[in-house]
Amino acid sequence: MTASWRKPFGMFAIMLLIIAWCALVASASSEVGRLHWLAQLAVYATAGIVWALPLRPALRWMETGRWRRAR
Repeated sequence: MTASWRKPFGMFAIMLLIIAWCALVASASSEVGRLHWLAQLAVYATAGIVWALPLRPALRWMETGRWRRAR
C-alpha cells in the first residue's frame, strides 16, 4: 500500500476550516451579544451545527478520492 496525500491534506484543511469558522463567529460576537438571549441561542446553535456540513464530502474525498457518492 502506498500512502495517500489526501488524508494529511484533508486533516489540515479541516483544521483550517474550524479555525476560520471560529474566527468568523467570534468576530460577530459583538453584534450577536446585543440580541435577545433566545436569538443568541439560535445564532450560536446554528453556528455550532453549520460548520460540520462540509465535513461529509471532505471525509469522503479523503477516503475515496471522490467528492460525491458513486451511483
